[in-house]
Amino acid sequence: MISMTQSRSKTAFVRIFALIAVLLIFLASGAEAWAHNVAEGDKGYIQESSGMLILPFIYLGAKHMVTGYDHLLFLFGVIFFLYRLKDVGIYVTLFAIGHSTTLLFGVLTGITANAYLIDAIIGLSVVYKALDNLGAFQRWFGFQPSTKAATLIFGFFHGFGLATKIIEFEIADDGLVPNLLAFNVGVEIGQLLALGAILIVMGFWRRTESFMRHAFAANTLLMTAGFMLVGYQLVGFAVA
Repeated sequence: MISMTQSRSKTAFVRIFALIAVLLIFLASGAEAWAHNVAEGDKGYIQESSGMLILPFIYLGAKHMVTGYDHLLFLFGVIFFLYRLKDVGIYVTLFAIGHSTTLLFGVLTGITANAYLIDAIIGLSVVYKALDNLGAFQRWFGFQPSTKAATLIFGFFHGFGLATKIIEFEIADDGLVPNLLAFNVGVEIGQLLALGAILIVMGFWRRTESFMRHAFAANTLLMTAGFMLVGYQLVGFAVA
């Protein structure tokens, strides 16, 4: 007979698996919320906007982060084995610095790259973090790459991907810098909101016996989601 603890652990794993499976199906559908795509309504607003619009751009930045599945998957991987708030704060700050730097740099200089290739690299960041959590690099190469450096570097790519999209919208020069700064503030607000929700869920899960037993499966699913992001973007690049 299955014990009560085993039953609860099995139920918790099924719920986690179902949640990630739903996310994978949604990602595979090619929805507009994918990666750095922006909803049509928000795209139209950005293109038609002129002047300093602080609150609207804060809202757009927060919305981008909360609905940005590539960001959420990467952050989920980053904090998976982080138990202290101090450590969480360090990694999230590194990601925010990277994201904000290349977002501002890309838009203000007009330097762009192919959006599909940038988003494919962002998908690889999810794969990288899942492999890191699984201890793959230590087993394969005999050393552990700097997780902090990787978080900062991938933050650069995440920000540059968004900058490429914003440049495509031909945002007005009038109020550009204040609006970009407001957008960055919104991104950080959205990141805190998303991170708070993830930490609450992770906090409950970590108290169960199923956490360590199912950590491998969870990171395998995370890696699968990353590969799906990569595949989707490479297909887009090939047919574009």
